Amino acid sequence: MQTKYKVGLLRVNLLVAAVLLVFLAIATTHLTEAMLLWLAATWLAITALLLAFNHRRPATVPWQLLPGLLLAALLWVNPERHITWLWAWAVLLMLPQPRWILLLEALLALATWWPLREFLGLEQWLLTGLLLAALMLLGLSRALDLRALRQRTLHRARLVPGLSLWPGDRLAHDLALERSRSHHEGVHTELLLFHTSRHRCWSLAQRLSRLTHRFEPCYRLDPQTLAALLTSRDQREARARREMLWHHLGARCPARAIPLPALASLKEERQALARQATGLQVVGEPTGA
Repeated sequence: MQTKYKVGLLRVNLLVAAVLLVFLAIATTHLTEAMLLWLAATWLAITALLLAFNHRRPATVPWQLLPGLLLAALLWVNPERHITWLWAWAVLLMLPQPRWILLLEALLALATWWPLREFLGLEQWLLTGLLLAALMLLGLSRALDLRALRQRTLHRARLVPGLSLWPGDRLAHDLALERSRSHHEGVHTELLLFHTSRHRCWSLAQRLSRLTHRFEPCYRLDPQTLAALLTSRDQREARARREMLWHHLGARCPARAIPLPALASLKEERQALARQATGLQVVGEPTGA
């Protein structure tokens, strides 16, 4: 099954879960419980609508933190009615999230299990705790497996479907291939580097990949550094394309253009880019464009 269909199926499941929570919210007579259920339904619905097939970070920290807080609140407000929801902690641990949120959710799970000793016998309470701990360990193990799988996917997958935008780990390998190809085919290839702010990085990356040819890969080296490999017939065409690209990008950030024969060290070029003033500088030319 292709990934885009799996995303569609996940979106449907989230919307169905949101509808079920709406029915529960309508059926309850407890105001606080109803408000929490409505918030949970809203979170699921918005998550489903915003769900996209890409490899960017799936959610911001507050958005990842919200389901755990809502689940804890429901278990504290009315534990007799929602005691079976205790097992949802194992599911929440499988979500992609920072490590500190995983630790917080483990503490919240402990805090919601502890008061249940008033409603369960000692043996049932202890057995419930042991089962919950085992399920949470399984959930955490699955989360680590998914994180490793996602990291392997990022090494070979486009960051934005349909655009020639790739993770930075591919650049070193592609540089060697492009050096060999430009040498054998007699074409001019150069590396463009851009250093921008974090909040502008993704928009600039997408504009850059749309303005280049499909066979010219673009890379996101880190949250503030982008790269592209431009191929032209000769230096004159390369200069015209570079100036056109710089004009249409409208970037007000430091940028460097390095012909591959002049590229000695990618690390040194990135360090020079970080120290460079705003504007496009072409290595081997006295002034930038």
